[in-house]
Amino acid sequence: MLSDLSLSLQFGDIKYKERHRAALPRHKVTRWIRHALASDAEVTVRIVDAEEGQTLNRDFRKKDYATNVLTFDYTQEPVVTADLVLCAPVVAKEAKEQGKTLQAHYAHLIVHGTLHAQGWDHELEEDAQVMELRETEILARLGFKNPY
Repeated sequence: MLSDLSLSLQFGDIKYKERHRAALPRHKVTRWIRHALASDAEVTVRIVDAEEGQTLNRDFRKKDYATNVLTFDYTQEPVVTADLVLCAPVVAKEAKEQGKTLQAHYAHLIVHGTLHAQGWDHELEEDAQVMELRETEILARLGFKNPY
């Protein structure tokens, strides 16, 4: 059973905005998130440039670099509320390096961030293996190859 989702999809001032918009049609982003949810949710997905991504990562995680996805989870019950912030240039660079389409990499990172919003983490090796397996299962149901 798929969960109810309220989605806000935002694009910051990024280079090649149309390329990223094309990889992230609203109906697909909704589908990816819903497949990773265990309950109803209100999620904002924001696509940002490297500067905004680095600022957020530095201010909230004390890591001074732009990362691919940041999850800000606010509540898990009774409704998951979260912001997923994806850094467009990092996602594009990783997709190219990993030989994936931009859309496939975005799908993986959005599923990954959605799991984080529900309390999943990968700090411990055992947790990482469980989370990666869950991501792989979800992505397979969505028609994507194993991202690892």
